[in-house]
Amino acid sequence: MPRKCKGARLHLRPARRDSAGKITHHPTWVIRDGTSYRATGCAEREVAKAEQALKEYIALKYRPERREQDIDKIPVADVLSIFIDDRPDLYVENPNAPKFLKRIERLNNFWKAMMLSAVNGETCRAYAHDRGNRGGARRDLEDLRAAIGHHTFEGLHRGTIRVVLPKKGQPRDRWLTRSEAARLIWACWRARETQTIHRGPNKGHKVVTDKRPLRHVARFIVIGIYSGTRAGAIASASPIPAVGRSFVDLDRGMYYRRALGAAETNKRQTPMPIPPRLLAHLRRWHRKGIIRSHFVEWHGEAVKSVKTGFAKAVLLSHIEHASPHTLRHTAATWLMQNGTIPWEAAGYLGMSVETLLRVYGHHHPDYLKDAVAKMTAKPTASASPQKRQDKTNTSAIKVQ
Repeated sequence: MPRKCKGARLHLRPARRDSAGKITHHPTWVIRDGTSYRATGCAEREVAKAEQALKEYIALKYRPERREQDIDKIPVADVLSIFIDDRPDLYVENPNAPKFLKRIERLNNFWKAMMLSAVNGETCRAYAHDRGNRGGARRDLEDLRAAIGHHTFEGLHRGTIRVVLPKKGQPRDRWLTRSEAARLIWACWRARETQTIHRGPNKGHKVVTDKRPLRHVARFIVIGIYSGTRAGAIASASPIPAVGRSFVDLDRGMYYRRALGAAETNKRQTPMPIPPRLLAHLRRWHRKGIIRSHFVEWHGEAVKSVKTGFAKAVLLSHIEHASPHTLRHTAATWLMQNGTIPWEAAGYLGMSVETLLRVYGHHHPDYLKDAVAKMTAKPTASASPQKRQDKTNTSAIKVQ
């Protein structure tokens, strides 16, 4: 009787030696699937990375059926799998890939083996309750809705599915004053790293070193305030054009915020001319070798997020309720306060005029200016109802 197949699994390939007994290849993890082997590129100690490689291999190996079926027979996991297979632009060479894949993982973990017909208002509300964070739940369910929409567009199911989203939260309007912005930048620039002594008579004591751990955050803040750009496009900003990077043309003074090779999305990452003061900073950082490939680097490498460093800077500067996205609010608010034409401000920020006026319009010096002026003005003769009535009721006889 043939032996039952064990399926794909990890196998530690032992070290290989030459005829003299010298090690030519160190032990590595490989994926064994039946009689075939697939390299993972992971050394013996990199167990977690090898397990992740196995997980990805199994996910890629599975291919759900692609034919029209009733929604009672289609697992939600298959819908999500097809969406991932057909939309590699969402996670291949995309700086937001880890967040996207994490959202898909959360959706998979909740719906598991549930059929597509189980997606309704009740289960969506249950997911939002289980997720805890209303904004996060809404973002996750938007991905589920997109996956189901793609499945519908491909003609792979019969029936109508409605994904019910939690209500949108109120738009955040926290912005920084110029004094707060200066305090935040200086807190990042002057911060020094504290280390603990682990041996000797001073063991356990903390000493301040000359290392400056937050200066990359200072550069992030300067770019964010002067450009109003989203955090992801700031993190990918580079003086060198390459796939996955937002190119900053230092010669022409243009910032191409949408990363090279990235698809156009609703997050209007439009090109923008760089203000002279910001351009001077960018050119100086590049000329002096302060940065290499990206304008926001940590130990010479591009950063994916500055949330931790930004939170530390907020704490040091004694500023409340600020996040990296606050910089975008700040730029929009300052533009409105300075009386910028809304159409130009919207183009500069990469947002619609409607959104700009709805969220930030009240900061403009001309906001409802005409209404305020006419509310306290004396009525004109033509506008006064009483005068019009008196003129109509006059008993004077007009002589021809």
